[in-house]
Amino acid sequence: MANTFLSRSATAGTSQQKFTFSFWFKRSKLGTSQWLVDGYASGSYDSAIYLSSANAFVVFDQASSTTVATDRLFRDINSWYNAVVAVDTTQGSSSDRVKIYINGVQETAFSTANYPAQNANFELTGNGATIFIGKRNAGDYFDGLMSYVACIDGTAEAPTLFGSTDATTGEWKIKTSVTPSVAWGNNGFFLFKNNAAVADQSGEGHNFTLGGGTLTATKDCPDNVFSVFNSLEYYGSDGATLSNGNTTYASPSAGHRYLRSTLAASTGKYYAEFKLAVSAGSGTNTVGITDHEMNDGTDELSQDNYSYAYVDDGSVRANGSNVDTSEATYAANDIIMVAMDLTNSKLYFGKNGTWINSGDPTSGSTGTGAYSIQPAASTLTGCYHFGAGDWVNPGTNTWSANFGNGIFGTTAVASAGTNASNNGIFEYNVPAGYTALSTKGLNL
Repeated sequence: MANTFLSRSATAGTSQQKFTFSFWFKRSKLGTSQWLVDGYASGSYDSAIYLSSANAFVVFDQASSTTVATDRLFRDINSWYNAVVAVDTTQGSSSDRVKIYINGVQETAFSTANYPAQNANFELTGNGATIFIGKRNAGDYFDGLMSYVACIDGTAEAPTLFGSTDATTGEWKIKTSVTPSVAWGNNGFFLFKNNAAVADQSGEGHNFTLGGGTLTATKDCPDNVFSVFNSLEYYGSDGATLSNGNTTYASPSAGHRYLRSTLAASTGKYYAEFKLAVSAGSGTNTVGITDHEMNDGTDELSQDNYSYAYVDDGSVRANGSNVDTSEATYAANDIIMVAMDLTNSKLYFGKNGTWINSGDPTSGSTGTGAYSIQPAASTLTGCYHFGAGDWVNPGTNTWSANFGNGIFGTTAVASAGTNASNNGIFEYNVPAGYTALSTKGLNL
């Protein structure tokens, strides 16, 4: 969300002592205080669910002096978490008054455990409060994605209402509907069920208003996680600015830099698109694949073994050397296509819908117009990531990646191409046999 939030002026709650919040969230940034849900009444106090600057999960209510913060830290920027917070302050045992479940498992170890007094009231479900989704009343925006945001006003529910454990994998899975027998209460609501609408989908009509920023629908969801740029790698912590759920980054002004996708593959065929939103200058923009993380400020994407890049001056580089210097140049607003065939160890690049070098990604082992790559099994890590970055860099560049979300930055693709895999949305036609680099794509 970054600077995006929703708000709604609540009526008197069914109960300020019993309620449940459930939502799925995927983080983009760590180390800052980020508020997921906030209830605030003018002249009163905040009541919230948030992520602390130390990356703990916290339930907070100022009026009742409640702070329950997990000992466990939440630092995974690739996965979705399901959080369920069930509050019932009428309970006799203090630890039963606030329960936190992450992915169906109750948290029992806390760095801070100041529970509310029996029958204490919270502001999160009304009493004239404004309910915020994605920020605190005074700021502290959530930086990431949220899905299936539900509030039940009047009862403390179990996490099994919102998810279930897969019998085969043991993983916590999303339930795509909440049982119709739920009594949502005066301020209950259900948002972001397969869309980015602010309308309440519980049937109660408790609609929200977009208070700032831009809401963008994404294919990245709890049951199909898509790649993003990995903000935890060297470049991500060394001056790069990431936004839009870590699908867009602006480079710092010094050195050679690149970032890789969070997901990687060792076999199969994958497709991605990268739009050069801002160019750092001719000969400085790179996009391609690599098996390893940049480890200092002098690496460019194709510098080391098992690294391959298409440079904006029309050259293609492999393992630190030019292998082709006669292809189409590209500049700001051009879209670069990358098709990674790990079955046949071939790599294809394209520009604005046309494959360079007369490439044919469907040519298999023939590799028509392809650049040969080392088999993934022979690389240092045994897998390849997509990547993009800059080289020499007299200024800064900005790449917006479409790993299958159907969006460059905050703008949807102009006209979606065909995609036989039905996994992801792209600007141009996905070559037959290729798919998005996502958890579903890795299992096709």
